[in-house]
Amino acid sequence: MLRFLLFFLAFIYSLSLAKAQEITGKVLSGNEVLEFANVYIKGLNVGAVTDSAGYFSIKVNEIGKFTIQASRVGYQTAQQQITLPLAKSVQLIFDLSELDGGLEEVVVSGTMQEVSKLDSPVPVEVYSGNFFKANPTPSIFESLQNVNGVRPQVNCNICNTGDIHINGLEGPYTMVLIDGMPIVSGLATVYGLTGIPQALIDRIEVVKGPASTLYGSEAVGGLINVITKNPLTAPVFSVDGFTTGWGETNLDLGIRSKWGTKVQSLTGISGFYYDNPVDNNGDGFTDLTLSKRISFFQKIQVDRPNNRVFNVAARYVYEDRWGGEMNWTKADRGGDQVYGESIYTSRWETFGVWQLPSSENLNFQFSANGHSQNSVYGSTIYIADQYIGFGQLTWNKTLLKHNFLFGAAYRFTHYDDNTPATSAGLGEVNQPSVIHLPGIFVQDELKISPSQSLLLGARLDFNSVHGSVFSPRVNYKKSWNDNSTILRLSAGNGFRVANVFTEDHAALTGAREVVFTEELRPETSWNTNLNLVKKIYTDGGTFIGIDGSVFYTYFTNRIVPDYETNPNQIIYGNLNGSAISQGISLNLDFAWANGLTMTGGATLMDVSLEEDGIRTRQLLTERFSGVWSVGYTFFKTGLKVDYTGNVYSPMRLPLLGPLDDRNDYSPWFSIQNIQLSKSFGDKWEIYGGVKNLLNFTPPANSIARAFDPFDRGVDFAADGKVIPTPSNPNALTFDPTYVFAPNQGIRGFLGLRFTIK
Repeated sequence: MLRFLLFFLAFIYSLSLAKAQEITGKVLSGNEVLEFANVYIKGLNVGAVTDSAGYFSIKVNEIGKFTIQASRVGYQTAQQQITLPLAKSVQLIFDLSELDGGLEEVVVSGTMQEVSKLDSPVPVEVYSGNFFKANPTPSIFESLQNVNGVRPQVNCNICNTGDIHINGLEGPYTMVLIDGMPIVSGLATVYGLTGIPQALIDRIEVVKGPASTLYGSEAVGGLINVITKNPLTAPVFSVDGFTTGWGETNLDLGIRSKWGTKVQSLTGISGFYYDNPVDNNGDGFTDLTLSKRISFFQKIQVDRPNNRVFNVAARYVYEDRWGGEMNWTKADRGGDQVYGESIYTSRWETFGVWQLPSSENLNFQFSANGHSQNSVYGSTIYIADQYIGFGQLTWNKTLLKHNFLFGAAYRFTHYDDNTPATSAGLGEVNQPSVIHLPGIFVQDELKISPSQSLLLGARLDFNSVHGSVFSPRVNYKKSWNDNSTILRLSAGNGFRVANVFTEDHAALTGAREVVFTEELRPETSWNTNLNLVKKIYTDGGTFIGIDGSVFYTYFTNRIVPDYETNPNQIIYGNLNGSAISQGISLNLDFAWANGLTMTGGATLMDVSLEEDGIRTRQLLTERFSGVWSVGYTFFKTGLKVDYTGNVYSPMRLPLLGPLDDRNDYSPWFSIQNIQLSKSFGDKWEIYGGVKNLLNFTPPANSIARAFDPFDRGVDFAADGKVIPTPSNPNALTFDPTYVFAPNQGIRGFLGLRFTIK
């Protein structure tokens, strides 16, 4: 591994050496000189920083036509075309315009309308596609490990399925959207966060806190909106592929084309292949699930009169994954001799938006998806099909200082499986679950003054099984000094109708019996959030961004899996009490004129449950988490270094009983990564580095009784509890749910990107 990294460093460095000729110039903003501005030549990856008088000097040894660019934080970037060599008497002058609104990202997740991030009354965190290139991963699930307050949670030591936690709340409380459409839900909560071609991702928006007023059920803890690139501005062709020292190979392909004169097309293909069983911890089971995955994505956008919108997209994903004992083969699938967990997933989805040909701003949004799954967990077989259709009509109307949004939505869900979830009773015909969920909502954004706005919203849904649910919310925003300081205060309600078998992988594993104590009722939550944003530009060209929040969420009817009452069961029921998620988070952004950037975040929180007067800390939830990303570009050599990482405090873990000798809390742990990258012109980029620098992995005994996966050596009492015996003194059963981090250790990676813009 070390030799691989040293060779890569030497290779990159040898490509970056060059001799030089001098190019000089000056960077201004009106009549003022700009020091600490970055000036570099595209295609050569050489540059300089302006001095106190605004001057720069760059040495090159090339002949030809190039683009030279000048930039500084808080100013509009400027470019010029040059032909080298320049005449000695020529001095380049750049005049940069100051940005009025600072970093003006456009967001849609908070209000369903395109607004500046700074103007949005709802706090929305925005992460561009370039942010995730600092630590390339084969799926969005892994990419989110460097977002503050967001943690990818691996839920099974064997098949490595997982979900996304926001502020300590499990995956089913997070709604995942693609281009604003509720695509990833139900079965896809566990299996749908893979196969989205990252080459086509423009940005990811994160809203922390309930968003049910706009998005309905499942948006209880927050939402993640994956925004794909615009077919008009995406690269003509892009390919991004990498491989790791473990043998993982990932390839993303993006193609922009034009169909006739009015149709723009964006095509994406994503593939992942890993077929190398590894057992470094010596427990007899694969440390990383083997997987073969292919995904196709197609998006088209039609030019219409008066710039009306029409676009439609479709995606298909197929995955074959398995994990288990090292000698498992396909012939053992579903048998009781060699333990394995094998999952075949086939998923299609389509979504889009059509702006009606009307003088009013009317938009019809739609989505549909089908998810078929054939899984085995040891000898337990789980076969399920789910179909979801969604349609929504919105009307946006501005009257005086009011910006109204009216909407009517309908969601249809059909779910069928081979579990008791869709059984009508012993000997009776199977009855699939069919749920109709119509709803209406209204939102009013009142512009009180140029610096103040108030957002009021309410939604009423009628669930065909559980009845009506009402969700209100209110958001207030106040800004000072041209949006350099922003205060946001929000309060709202969220709700969720749960389906355990589609959302919780632990309910499907053959290691425990699933028990329901009652008919599960919808969960509800109330949330308040105080957010403060401060932007600082120094005279030296440094940008500092501060984004802090205090949050509090109170739950009733919370559905919590009970792993502890009976070690051989998972018991589901509504909490006879309440639950809270409260804490404080802080994001910091730094950008220096010399090319150094730093982002960091920390979240301190308490997620706990109270029942019958007893308060306990929620399982698998950390009290503290931190993330960071540090990047630096060496303009003279064209090298860029990215150092990313996270750190987590101990989490309470699910034990199998009082005699279980495993630790009841995880240790502090950190996953850190480093990457070097170098561009060659505007088209080629090579990158590589090391993941999990500290080589952290969970304890080798995380899988209880890994040597006896079918519990042949376990004795049970009449009530189902395990009896301690000389061969099983700790009263354990086979159980892969004791998991808090991936089992994958240190590994190198090497990748290549090619882009035609």
